[in-house]
Amino acid sequence: MNHIALGIEYDGNRFLGWQTQPGGGTVQDALETALTTVASIPVSVTCAGRTDRGVHARGQVVHFDTDADRPETAWVRGANSLLPDSVAVTWSTRVAPEFHARYSARSRTYRYTLLNRPVRPALEARHAGWYHAPLDVDAMRAAARHFVGTHDFSAFRSSECQAKSPVRTVHCLDIEASGGRIVFTIRANAFLHHMVRNLVGTLVYVGKGKHPSNWAAELLESRNRTRAAPTFAPEGLCLEHVEYGAEWNLPDAYRVSEESGAVSP
Repeated sequence: MNHIALGIEYDGNRFLGWQTQPGGGTVQDALETALTTVASIPVSVTCAGRTDRGVHARGQVVHFDTDADRPETAWVRGANSLLPDSVAVTWSTRVAPEFHARYSARSRTYRYTLLNRPVRPALEARHAGWYHAPLDVDAMRAAARHFVGTHDFSAFRSSECQAKSPVRTVHCLDIEASGGRIVFTIRANAFLHHMVRNLVGTLVYVGKGKHPSNWAAELLESRNRTRAAPTFAPEGLCLEHVEYGAEWNLPDAYRVSEESGAVSP
């Protein structure tokens, strides 16, 4: 039995989310169909983190088991020749049987791109969120500091979230602004359903002056989803990176660094 890990990138606008559905149309459906053709036997994949409809990925990781003996290039070039243009396998490697794309991950990094300008975007409408009024980036940064560390994020999880525990550790939440573009980068050990988009929505409420920056701390303490801001649009969200321990021998870009486990101040 061969245990294979793959790197995947995709444009979430072209799919109905990651997870397979009876009617098809998801990233998992497209990927499994292509890999099954390459293997000549059914292939079922497990991902590092399921993404919703409209959410993109640049550094998704999956694993699967197969009796098919193929060179690593077949899982990349062979699959890509069968996949739609909106999804691609970026690398392939054999891994130890104990490797699990989800449970072996040390951290995940998401990036949310927000266009902050009066006029709605056209060219970037499918790959960025948008807010029309000016936002106070310094206030949002002050609010973001409350989210760093280990907290109960019940106020930022969707009602459909299936996670057993709402406790997550956010290693960093950085906000960069330039030329009408605001980029939120958040790295955590794991995320709850809609957690990033709910955090961004809350930070936007702070940025537009609806609430002070310490409102973020109040929401965390309340553990009440109804008190937080609405879930922000999915288009600006991208799964950028998943980190694993060096023992799995994944490509260097996916290996956890010594500093990665530290919580930023």
